[in-house]
Amino acid sequence: MPAKPPHLHLPVREDWLAPHQEEILEPALPIIDPHHHLWERPGNRYLLDEFRHDAADRHDIRATVFVTCRAMFRADGPEAMQPLGETEFVNGIAAQSASGLYGTLRACQGIVGHADLTLGDAVAPVLEAQLRIAGGRFRGIRNNTAWHPDPDIQTNPIRPPPGLLREARFRAGVARLSDYGLSLDIWAYHTQLPEVIDLARAFPDQPMVLDHIGGPIGIGRFAARRAEVFAEWRQAIRDLARLPNVTVKLGGLAMELGGFGFHQAATPPTSAMLAEAWRPYIETCIESFGADRAMVREQLPSRQGHVRLRGAMECLQAARRRRHHHGEAGAVQRHRRAGLSPAAAVLTAAP
Repeated sequence: MPAKPPHLHLPVREDWLAPHQEEILEPALPIIDPHHHLWERPGNRYLLDEFRHDAADRHDIRATVFVTCRAMFRADGPEAMQPLGETEFVNGIAAQSASGLYGTLRACQGIVGHADLTLGDAVAPVLEAQLRIAGGRFRGIRNNTAWHPDPDIQTNPIRPPPGLLREARFRAGVARLSDYGLSLDIWAYHTQLPEVIDLARAFPDQPMVLDHIGGPIGIGRFAARRAEVFAEWRQAIRDLARLPNVTVKLGGLAMELGGFGFHQAATPPTSAMLAEAWRPYIETCIESFGADRAMVREQLPSRQGHVRLRGAMECLQAARRRRHHHGEAGAVQRHRRAGLSPAAAVLTAAP
């Protein structure tokens, strides 16, 4: 059995990052953050206090959407119902934040949780239980779907089966989401984007959200093929953007999966360096999907191993902000008027 790949998460090197500090741009900009995680793992705690610490010196983050990361799944009971533990946990964090005792931030006002869609029609009781726990905060579902045959290319702690997005039983589960007004978040690598396109075409009325810009791979067998990968990824993104039920989240490029290698340098990269490296990917997404269907992450947790991300993402958000000065709030309001339910459509929006 191959060893666990080193690409899940880069370790945070505070001593390496600390000497490099940059001022935040436009700190008063109101933002609804459509994608972040919370967890408590051995040696790695990231809960409301840590989130608030990260958010305090950033933009004016008004509300956020939590996305499942297998945090606090129940240890007992039917396997299908174990993800309810995460929703209970996150809904509690949301209630803490909504009390107003922790400031104006309303964390986890949207929740994208887990329910095993391969249960097909049998996923319905799980979805109903999720909604009973979190009510209107529960907005969508994400499953582990990012897969590549190379065992060294892995970003999920639990490796999914190949071809899951095409499986009839998975699609039967997807078909039930619309009964409850839920969106589908999809985390897939660039090699899987044809499967994502096929799924989105099969369910034209199902709102879908592509996470991490569709995961262009820059490690392993793809390490020396950046131009080739970019061309393949760009064409797939353009094809996917033609489907109006799909939106994209701009982020994820700081993962080691992208193969940029900044963590191997003697000093951390500057925001300008990151912006230059990531600009072709971000601009392709904005040009293809338009600003209405491209959601910018605040990249929390912010200390993702080899970079502090706020300045870099600000550089890359500039083109989008020129069209939507309220960041995600504009997208939220437009999605709600259109009757869609993407992960960004939380109940609280910036005025």
